[in-house]
Amino acid sequence: MTGEISRQVSKSTFGFVAFIVFVDMMGIGLIVPVMPALLESMTGLSDDQTAGIGGWLLFAYALMQFLFAPVIGGLSDQFGRRPILLVTLFLLGIDYIIMALAPDLWWLFVGRIISGIMGASWAAANSCVADVAGPEDRGRLFGILGGAGAFGFVVGPAIGGVLGEYSVRAPFVAAAVLAIGGSLLGFFVLRETLPENRRRAFSMKRANPLGTITQMAQTPIVLGFLGVIFLLQMAAQATMAVWSYYVRFRFEWSELDIGLGATLYGVLLVGSQAGLTGMMIKKFGAKRTAIVGLLIGLPSYLISAFAIGSWMIILAIVVGTVAGVTFPAMQQMMSERISEDAQGELQGAVASTMSITSIIGPVIMTATFGYFADDEGLFFPGAPFLLAAILGYASLLMLWRVTSRIKD
Repeated sequence: MTGEISRQVSKSTFGFVAFIVFVDMMGIGLIVPVMPALLESMTGLSDDQTAGIGGWLLFAYALMQFLFAPVIGGLSDQFGRRPILLVTLFLLGIDYIIMALAPDLWWLFVGRIISGIMGASWAAANSCVADVAGPEDRGRLFGILGGAGAFGFVVGPAIGGVLGEYSVRAPFVAAAVLAIGGSLLGFFVLRETLPENRRRAFSMKRANPLGTITQMAQTPIVLGFLGVIFLLQMAAQATMAVWSYYVRFRFEWSELDIGLGATLYGVLLVGSQAGLTGMMIKKFGAKRTAIVGLLIGLPSYLISAFAIGSWMIILAIVVGTVAGVTFPAMQQMMSERISEDAQGELQGAVASTMSITSIIGPVIMTATFGYFADDEGLFFPGAPFLLAAILGYASLLMLWRVTSRIKD
């Protein structure tokens, strides 16, 4: 950490921000293995049908993130990162309690709406990186935050899979304890990273999804990166929305199997984002790191699409995690081109772009899975991953074009 902020904010403060990201992702990871079984118990429907409901739950979550991420980012630019992070984490814990007690499907939807609003704190957490580090260090620190989130997926799904063997609602209780406990601890540990002289007034005109993206459009290279993120995240929805249903349907994975598979992904992603990213950016630069990560990682979608056994799913997980270096490398290149007092707005624009894909992606991917996984017509349950591969390679071409305007 460098400059004025580095003297005011200790490494423990950044470490706790990483902890918040970890808790956020661990809470999400806890419930991944049990969601298919929970929906089946509530509705009595088959896996291909509950996948569609799961897609609409993700739609509700993503729509709220799309609407509120720029608001959260803008509020953190005015009031600081600390109060925003603590309040949203606490309310996220309340949301998990609601979902743990949900008597029917509609209560789950209420819970996912609250989760989407509170989960928009991602923008404030990433803004802390711009507060505490110079431009040359941001890619490494973005990678550490990404690794913290990935580590949440190391622990979360494993615990969720074990707890799910006893009760499909137990992981929600565990997630609530983590979020509420983390917010209370943060009240005593977390320090502010944004000084008063670098804050700016909240503007609703700018703090809306279209407003933030319009502001970023004033920097064409940043707008290009947002386009790459859009395509990449659309591809990722095949994994986020379908993967647990796919392996359960195609290879008869249990809740524990799903949890362990997600844990393997998390372990490797931690190594990719928290370790490999910094080394690659230092040696090759952010531009080459972003491109190479995609070149190596994108074939994972094709492997998943045409998998004939569980071993191929494991291979896809291993290959796909290499692409984890791409996002923090792009974040560094974007943050270097945005003013210091607009970093929260930038992260809000990134979050909004990702949320757009989370609004439309799960519906598209789960519908594709449902269409090709039933007994009528062509049987190809891996179709969502083939679609993801097409989107992924399109993002690679766009990334190549955008970065061609950046000098090494």
